[in-house]
Amino acid sequence: MDPHHLRLLRELGERGSVAAVARALHITPSAVSQQLNVLQRSAPVPLTERRGRRLVLTDAGRALAAASVEVMTALDRASRAVGDYLDAPGTPVTVAAFHSAGVTWFAPLIARFPAVRCADRDVPEAEFPALVGDYDLVLAHRLAHSPPWPADRLTVIPLIHEPLYVAMSARHPLTARGRLTAADVSTWPWISVHEGFPLTGVLTAIAAAAGRPLDIRHRINEFTVAASVVAAGDALALLPGHTTAPDPRLVLRPLADLPAGRHIDVLTRPETLHRASVRAVLDTLRTIAGRGPDG
Repeated sequence: MDPHHLRLLRELGERGSVAAVARALHITPSAVSQQLNVLQRSAPVPLTERRGRRLVLTDAGRALAAASVEVMTALDRASRAVGDYLDAPGTPVTVAAFHSAGVTWFAPLIARFPAVRCADRDVPEAEFPALVGDYDLVLAHRLAHSPPWPADRLTVIPLIHEPLYVAMSARHPLTARGRLTAADVSTWPWISVHEGFPLTGVLTAIAAAAGRPLDIRHRINEFTVAASVVAAGDALALLPGHTTAPDPRLVLRPLADLPAGRHIDVLTRPETLHRASVRAVLDTLRTIAGRGPDG
């Protein structure tokens, strides 16, 4: 079996359509289909099937796609054995991150490792794993109770666990309380992220604990924008404890009866970590994150 054909099968499973594979690999959809047909001729069972207008993997196709991870990793390891010069420290490394992680860590990461190429990608939680097809390292976040990342096709490197706090204006009446509960905060207007993004689950839990729906006034994904709205009025928002810059206009309080937090992890494809430049960037990122937002 041709490794290139195996890669196409894997990409089809992860990207979901022939058109998406073609766009990612800069080839035509017909070329993708033709090469998958070549791979199919070498297999005794169907690897793909039509589901409506989409071409999807069969159980056998998914099994072969999973096995191709080991094939690609072995091939990558073999190519690296030719010589370390192929993996010079100055080789560019691409890093994607959600907004608050980018605000906190991109600048010190670039200052310490100029070969980094950064991109902000604020996507729903379920879409982070797919980004490893386009970036070497992906900083992703998920709530503590969310399903784990798909470790069968990713390498997951835990970075930090970050508490989530209720943010309010420094002039807000709730600042007089040293201890807040879900019932306390449920009577005030709220700023939420958009549906499908991390943190919506915490707001759902607050509403359930308080026994009443929250009054969601605004939906803002960018924490710096949410913080400015919180500082100017009586709305509340959830803000992260480590990656939120200090602001005298804001007060952050934990929920005593509903501890909340998120995992910040680095996602990557297994074979990517065979590159010395990627490992160096990852080590630098771990160091910066371990020192806090002032790095």
